[in-house]
Amino acid sequence: MMANLPKVAVFLSAYNGMLYLTEQIESILRQKCVCLHVFISVDKSTDGTEDCLAKWALCEPRLTLLPFGLSFGGAGKNFYRLFRDVSLIGFDYISLADQDDIWLPDKLTRAHQILEKTASDAYSSNVMAFWPGGRKLLIEKSQKQVKWDFLFEAAGPGCTYVVRNELACAIQDVIKNRWMEVQKVGLHDWFVYAFARANGYRWVIDDHAGMLYRQHENNQVGVNSGSRAFVQRARKVLGGWGLTQSALIAQLVGLGNDAFLKRWSGHGRLGLLWLALHACQCRRRLRDKIIFALSCLALCITGRRG
Repeated sequence: MMANLPKVAVFLSAYNGMLYLTEQIESILRQKCVCLHVFISVDKSTDGTEDCLAKWALCEPRLTLLPFGLSFGGAGKNFYRLFRDVSLIGFDYISLADQDDIWLPDKLTRAHQILEKTASDAYSSNVMAFWPGGRKLLIEKSQKQVKWDFLFEAAGPGCTYVVRNELACAIQDVIKNRWMEVQKVGLHDWFVYAFARANGYRWVIDDHAGMLYRQHENNQVGVNSGSRAFVQRARKVLGGWGLTQSALIAQLVGLGNDAFLKRWSGHGRLGLLWLALHACQCRRRLRDKIIFALSCLALCITGRRG
């Protein structure tokens, strides 16, 4: 019976994860109706994460800890390392996991069923964020996809992603062949979504939340809430970071000569004004469309990126 179950490679990125890592991995290993294997890459840590996982992997055949001791400098580069170094042969799907969340038991089964039902190549979903005090909040990412959203945002948290082997292999090839360039993309989940959409793969975003998305002060990327998060986003926007990343991603996913990119990238204030006027094609959620347009106008004023 196990031979008929979908085979899933779970890529898990870790760094100083002792506080929540055990709960996360146990929730992954409890997944129903799938045959899975967890591949773990650890950014050089100081809390014993490597030793703990090395001992666990000795007695749990579904865990593989990649050689450790290297400093990657962020979750994105850690995930790129996983895509580069793990063989995808024999797996139907590749799924991404953070170190501090809790997966509900049917997370992967539901993803498989929806991918089959919709004949899609990749899956992501809403998440239920939760805080130490017990607060919970549904984070909705399942708004209708628009023409160019993938150049300006991810499909949602990367920890919800499940992609078919064919797509994962194509992503792996790009990462291997353009290793130094890909590492300049700060958000791996954004890159994965952009590559899929730009190359004609079908992506489905589920309105169901299949996992609990832990929020705490050490999140590298979490729910954008609070005044500190607002200030951080504002600094990135006014510094032009987002559009610089968009242009880089477009080059990497094969859209470097696309008319849409050429219309705004490198055209200064006029390009930014044009982009602001086309905000409806660039983000999924209405609020984000408005913020995107205002951000482009702010950059017109500061002249930081065009």
